[in-house]
Amino acid sequence: MSATTTPTQLTKSSAGTPGAGPGSRPAGGVPAGEGRIGLRANLRHIGALVRRNALQIKQDPESMFDVVLMPIIFVLLFVYVFGGAIAGKGNNDDYVNYVVPGLMAMMGMNIAMAVGTGINDDFKKGVMDRFRTMPIARSSVLIAKIVVEVGRMLIASAILLGMGFLLGLEIKTSVLDLLAAVGLSMVFGASLMWIFILLGLAMKTAQAVQGMAMIVLMPLQFGSSIFAPPTSMPGWLETFTDYNPLSNLADAARAMINGTPVGDSVWMTLGWALLITVVTAPLAVAKFRRKT
Repeated sequence: MSATTTPTQLTKSSAGTPGAGPGSRPAGGVPAGEGRIGLRANLRHIGALVRRNALQIKQDPESMFDVVLMPIIFVLLFVYVFGGAIAGKGNNDDYVNYVVPGLMAMMGMNIAMAVGTGINDDFKKGVMDRFRTMPIARSSVLIAKIVVEVGRMLIASAILLGMGFLLGLEIKTSVLDLLAAVGLSMVFGASLMWIFILLGLAMKTAQAVQGMAMIVLMPLQFGSSIFAPPTSMPGWLETFTDYNPLSNLADAARAMINGTPVGDSVWMTLGWALLITVVTAPLAVAKFRRKT
C-alpha cells in the first residue's frame, strides 16, 4: 500500500541534512518541512504523493464512478430533456454543440468539490498526522491532490466529448482548438480546487463541505450560459451571468469548438483563474500549516 512505502520515500528524498527523519527538526528549531525544502526535493515529494493518491484510486475503483458516470448522465439528461425545449424539437444536434462545451465547465467544478471532501476525510483518518512528522513541504500535499484531480478531470472531459461525438457533436474548428478548450477548462478547474481545499480545511465534516459546496455550485451552474442562452433570462439574472466565471468558460469553450467569435471570454476566464488562485491558494496553505 502506498501509505506504507511513500513515507519512506518521502523521508529519504527530503532529508536536508544527514540523519534527518520523521519528526526531526533542522538546526535553529525550524520545523521539518517548513522553509528548508528545495525545489527538486519539493518536486520529489509531490511525485511521491501523487503516486500515493493514484494508488488509492487503483485500490478503490469506486472512487472513479463520478468521473465515469457523471459526464454520461449529464449529456443524456440535458440533451434529451432540455434540448428540444431550447433548440426546438428535432434540433438536438444543435443543442449538443451548445451544451457539451458548457458541460466542460460544469465537470471541472463538480470534480473540484471532491478535493475538499478528500482533504477533510484525510484529517479524519489520521493521514495528515503521519505527514506532520515528515520533513516535507506542506504545500506539496495540497499540490499533489490537485495534480491527481486534474487527471480525473481529463478523464471526465474525454468521456464527455466521447458522448458528445456519439450524439452528433461537431468540431467546426480544429483539434488544436478543441485541446485549447480542454486546457482552459483544466486551468480554471484547478483554480477552483483551492476554494474547495480551503472549505475542506475549514469545515468539521465532509458532509458539511459537500453541503456548503452545493450552496456555491447551484447558483453558479444554473445562473450561467452553460445550459441555455442568457438572453431568455430576466434582466437581473442576465447581468449575473455576464459576471459569472462559469459563463465565461462555457462561452470560451463553445467559441473554440464552434468557430464563433471568442471575444474576451478566454482572457476573462484566465483572469478569474489567476485571481482565485492568488487569493485562495495562500489562504489554503496557511490554514493547512496551522492544522498540521
